[in-house]
Amino acid sequence: MSVKDHVFTLGIEEEFAIVDPETRELRSHIHEILEDGKVTLKEQIKPEMHQSVVELGTEICRDIDDARTHVTELRSRLAALAARNKLKIASVGTHPFSHWRDQLITKGERYQEIVRDMQLLARANLIFGLHVHVGIPDRETAIHVMNQARYFLPHIYALSVNSPFWVGHETGLKGYRLKVFERFPRTGIPDSFESLSEYNDYCKLLVKTGCIDNAKKIWWDIRLHPFFDTLEVRVCDAQSRLDDTLAIAALIQALIAKLHKLLRQNVTFRIYRRRLLDENRWRASRYGIDGKLIDFGQESETETRSLIHEFIDFVADEVAELGSRREMNHIERISLSSIAIIPKTHRFSQIFLRVCAIESEEFDGQNRVCSNIMMSRAHIPKNFVLSMPSLV
Repeated sequence: MSVKDHVFTLGIEEEFAIVDPETRELRSHIHEILEDGKVTLKEQIKPEMHQSVVELGTEICRDIDDARTHVTELRSRLAALAARNKLKIASVGTHPFSHWRDQLITKGERYQEIVRDMQLLARANLIFGLHVHVGIPDRETAIHVMNQARYFLPHIYALSVNSPFWVGHETGLKGYRLKVFERFPRTGIPDSFESLSEYNDYCKLLVKTGCIDNAKKIWWDIRLHPFFDTLEVRVCDAQSRLDDTLAIAALIQALIAKLHKLLRQNVTFRIYRRRLLDENRWRASRYGIDGKLIDFGQESETETRSLIHEFIDFVADEVAELGSRREMNHIERISLSSIAIIPKTHRFSQIFLRVCAIESEEFDGQNRVCSNIMMSRAHIPKNFVLSMPSLV
């Protein structure tokens, strides 16, 4: 079965930080943005648990080019909404210095219930992620694809790490966001499931015993979405650059398509236990693509960059069929780049913040350019965040 026989639709959700245009501190002003945003963006803009976070979600996209159009427009409109309220939008996995205790919790029973249940863990969960949905109508097939895709989650996360700071401290990790989120129950890489029936029985047991009220409170790095016929990859940090978001989404789409094809051919990728995959997950969080992951087949350490190139080769046919060569070229540029985010010579008072692809990129009609910006809390240049022409 070729990729063309099945449309692996895409949906992309991005969580952004609402920041003060002068201090770059987080601002709990989601209601001002939603008031205008619900008129123009309707259900594509949503609040999150903290009032300093806003989520954008695309409609169902038929391919990566369609997703590019959707994400570009959504980011542009959000930037305009924020500017109208004298605010800015930033995109990073964790805010470098704002403290979670200073942020207001969004009103609404859903969020209040989470806070009542998880207390300080919920209040401290001030993080920003990128979630990618890939359509698979057959949920039985989707479970088996999910089992095999688990192996690649650390590789994908290593490409996406964008959260080296936490409440004003250098964490020493390239990606700290997952360390914050894994305090929640039902997070991380899931165990494998023998069948859809086993997965459904697991969900029913959690509901029956009062652990959850529905399967949306299963927050694994990859999950079978409880209401949509999609696999949702949730492991990635929010991306500052538009091209990074789309490249990672395209890689995930190609992976799901590849594993789906292999499954139809009665070829399966080896299933590894969660405790082994967690070793690579930790390495990805600590070192990003600058470290090594374990090649469990070879039982040896391998440079992460080398494994990324093998990953790209693995999905090459699907990339050609899905029309995402441009995005894979960008993945190759990421893997070849030097991304040592926290040089040893930097003090934590100098905060690295890549403020938002939406706000700080210049648009030339074809490409977006975003530079990494080093800033100190004591001195933030007034031109640090540049306005971007509307793309609407």
